[in-house]
Amino acid sequence: MLFLGDVVGRSGRAAVAERLPTLRVEWGLDFVVVNGENATSGAGLSGDHARALLAAGADCLTLGDHAFDQKDMASFIESEPRILRPMNFSKVAPGKGWRVFTATQGRKVLVAQVLGQVFMKRPFDDPFSAIEQVLKAHPLGGAVQAALIDVHAEATSEKMGMGHWCDGQASLVVGTHTHVPTGDAQILPGGTAYLTDAGMCGDYNSVIGMEKMEPLRRFITGMVKGRFEPAVGPATLSGVFVETDDRTGKALRVRMIRVGGRLEEATP
Repeated sequence: MLFLGDVVGRSGRAAVAERLPTLRVEWGLDFVVVNGENATSGAGLSGDHARALLAAGADCLTLGDHAFDQKDMASFIESEPRILRPMNFSKVAPGKGWRVFTATQGRKVLVAQVLGQVFMKRPFDDPFSAIEQVLKAHPLGGAVQAALIDVHAEATSEKMGMGHWCDGQASLVVGTHTHVPTGDAQILPGGTAYLTDAGMCGDYNSVIGMEKMEPLRRFITGMVKGRFEPAVGPATLSGVFVETDDRTGKALRVRMIRVGGRLEEATP
């Protein structure tokens, strides 16, 4: 399986569209999840851009705290089951926060997303109890052959806590939201692959995917002059590759992925 971190703006979308179809073939990918949280103008995901990412080869798109920044997503997500919003976003939010998908050879893959609570702009429901119920209902090696959890959170400690909370019950727990890739890809003692943050699919000659001048101005002067605009230089696809055992659903191998742009690394 391949998970790609937050897609940021036009540059990130273009990189996914250009590279993902080839990666699916070259790496023999059975299932691909892409976080589309910032794919449209750096804030949210529109229906048209969701279609483009799915057409490029994503089997599932996850969102985040900006899930409904693009107005049409509230209705679009109801008609497109391959898009997931965080399961603890709101009890009245449209769409679903988890689903079971069918991968190659009929294998069942659970994908779920939760929002963190620490340092976030608004309080969300407890992500730990929310994900526990879903994982207990879909045991690895039984109801599903693999389970992937996207933890959209600010605090690295909260993401790590979620990784250990899910250890042995999920194939992969991966963090998103901060747009900065971490170097701690590992398999936890219970067999769950873990990465604190997948990074972003965007231009790294930027401030977390945004053109540098406005963020720098705000840091230096404390004043807002304009809106944040996604950087438009060559994007790096950032994420994580995991190979799992079909019988147990646990991870056999995990590797950070950096393709193209400024952070390119070797293939898995």
